[in-house]
Amino acid sequence: MEHELRAEYADGSSPGDDDPAVRTWHVVRGNGSTAMCGRALDPASAVRSVDLWGTGQVPICHSCGALFLRESP
Repeated sequence: MEHELRAEYADGSSPGDDDPAVRTWHVVRGNGSTAMCGRALDPASAVRSVDLWGTGQVPICHSCGALFLRESP
């Protein structure tokens, strides 16, 4: 199954802002907008490669990360 990272924005920030503030990144299955932890994310939110998981380059939801590990070979 394919996964990707999708942004959750800080309060008062949204995908349409010029410089949106990302609170954390969640792991989603496929190209969905519901995080593995169950949080509903804006379908227009930014997307990143799941290859960033575990690199420390972006803050990742702990719950999503744990669930992602269980699905990764």
